[in-house]
Amino acid sequence: MTSYDLGQPRQRMGLYRTVLHEGLHDDLPRYLNRDLLLKLWPVLRTLVGRTVRTVWEDTFTELTSRTRAAA
Repeated sequence: MTSYDLGQPRQRMGLYRTVLHEGLHDDLPRYLNRDLLLKLWPVLRTLVGRTVRTVWEDTFTELTSRTRAAA
């Protein structure tokens, strides 16, 4: 996709998944919002591969604590 309607939950999740998997360093602050990433993470982490999930959770411990809180 070349455009996303962030008002649509599936498209928003798709954008975040794509950026996490394929985004370059400069894409991360451009396309990702910290608070929204924290909110989406419990579901989003199930949609990304183990390597991506591990790298993000090891780097940003608040993602791991957010996942535990959602469980």
